[in-house]
Amino acid sequence: MPHRTADVSTANPEQGSLELTEELIRVRAYQFYEERGCEDGHELDDWLRARAEILGKISSDSEAAHEVAAMSAAAA
Repeated sequence: MPHRTADVSTANPEQGSLELTEELIRVRAYQFYEERGCEDGHELDDWLRARAEILGKISSDSEAAHEVAAMSAAAA
């Protein structure tokens, strides 16, 4: 039976839920595992790499939204 996972490309990390963020990290870490040919022994590296990537995206999206808002306010 296939394991259900969230799709990193369609999930919305801006929802801000801890559960969603953890699910995105878990899915991305598993993708790293698969890309490496399912080689065991790199769980922590995969998790930390996925965490940095996902949290970086959330941070970048948030910063971009603040910049747009500031530019809109300055233009008004």
